[in-house]
Amino acid sequence: MTEAARPRILIDCDPGHDDAIMLVCAAAYADVVGVVTVGGNVALEHTTRNALAIATLLDWDVPVHAGADRPLLAEQVTAPEVHGESGMGGTTLPEPDREVAGYDGIGFLIESAHAEEGLWLVPTGPLTNVALAMRCDRSFSSRLAGICLMGGGAEGGNITSAAEFNVFADPEAAAIVFGADCPVRMCGLDLTHQVTGDAAYAARLRGIGGPAATLVAEVVEDELANFGRYATNTESPPLHDPVALLAVTHPHLFAGTVTPIEVETGGHLSRGATVVDRRLVTAQGTAPGATLAEVRTEWVHTVDGPAALDLIADACARWA
Repeated sequence: MTEAARPRILIDCDPGHDDAIMLVCAAAYADVVGVVTVGGNVALEHTTRNALAIATLLDWDVPVHAGADRPLLAEQVTAPEVHGESGMGGTTLPEPDREVAGYDGIGFLIESAHAEEGLWLVPTGPLTNVALAMRCDRSFSSRLAGICLMGGGAEGGNITSAAEFNVFADPEAAAIVFGADCPVRMCGLDLTHQVTGDAAYAARLRGIGGPAATLVAEVVEDELANFGRYATNTESPPLHDPVALLAVTHPHLFAGTVTPIEVETGGHLSRGATVVDRRLVTAQGTAPGATLAEVRTEWVHTVDGPAALDLIADACARWA
């Protein structure tokens, strides 16, 4: 990828193991306007500190803004059993050598979209900040090139049988974001489960050396050590969040289908489910109930998994 081809993006995240890998890839492959944190995998104070520590580790000059500390309506859900109490269990991060750039992450998102039209927004945590930006500024999403999010899935969930964690953590926010006035690409569990780490991959990263490869190796090793404690249908831990970032920086590795996607905000068993309309498109080019021209959501369902793992390793090697 040439420097001219690097997409300009905003990141909204809740670091978090896999968010850390995503941030390494973002620093390597994109021009990042800024990072906004949200409460998700762990509380906001931890996700913000982790983002600052990762920027310090990479010597990456990127502003980090703190956003929402709780969902719009739902009770807060976190995942210390997966990520550790700090969000980065099993890893060694430096003390941050920089301060948070601001505490109005929603305002930063809006200001950035107005300052530069055509940015990609990559959210890899609960979608609270993005929904609030859309609520505060009706033109916000229309100014973006698109939203490429890690969340949801067409074939069930991980925190419940129906719902993926990021969407379940704030279904009302997700429902707002899936209705954005720009393309919305859903990189859900059925996609991210095609990119997994194992002991051989951790050893490969250890062989690369340097701070980024060491961090990602520690993430993979910690998740391998705790893999049996949380539900998944893969043999090795999925590396969820970098997949959504790579779908923007390396789209040729991905395939998707433009189709309606809606979020279930009610239901005892189905709250937080992302309902993907997988019915056949007719010969006239329409999906049931809507013309494809009216549909802005895309179910991203296929990725070249080995190539994605290579890109993560290559990103780490920049700091070797």
